[in-house]
Amino acid sequence: MGIWATDLRRAAPAIALLLGLLGAALVANGLWIPAKAQLAQLLIENAWTRAQAGETRARPWAWADTWPVARLAAPRLGEDLFVLAGASGQSLAFGPAHVSASAAPGRSDNVAIAGHRDTHFAFLKDLEEGDELILESLEGQVHYRVDGTEVVHESRTDLLLPTGRAELTLITCYPFESVTPGGSLRYVVFASRTR
Repeated sequence: MGIWATDLRRAAPAIALLLGLLGAALVANGLWIPAKAQLAQLLIENAWTRAQAGETRARPWAWADTWPVARLAAPRLGEDLFVLAGASGQSLAFGPAHVSASAAPGRSDNVAIAGHRDTHFAFLKDLEEGDELILESLEGQVHYRVDGTEVVHESRTDLLLPTGRAELTLITCYPFESVTPGGSLRYVVFASRTR
């Protein structure tokens, strides 16, 4: 047996340990974003409770630049999420966010909410025409019915503006299965108010 074989046999446990640590680090990195998103929803829920008790702009953590403005539920799919103020990149990292150019949650106009396709808004692909959506603001609950979906180019900013109609517009990147972030297409869910 050569010297290289002996050295390799001695180094095998260290190589195996190194490969195991590398694999664990890759798995942890892959789980970090979804774990962060779920932990954030717990902190945001606490802030939502404080907001319902009257606290203005109840921040979920001390350095947050956003606060919860609504709660969005899709009962058939068992989804229940808190919606943050302002659809900035920082807000969207922690949950779906209200697009400030649209009507405020609870208003009788177009309320637009954006979210990431690989975390909080992954469920949009499973919504069906006729599904109920419930948007709870500090003023109360508004019920919507899904009217349909459409894939549009990101330049369709008109979908974010007030329309004078009581509707809800949910927006995420498309396609859902894409491994690259962003892209120019958006998946849009249109829903109209039922009560």
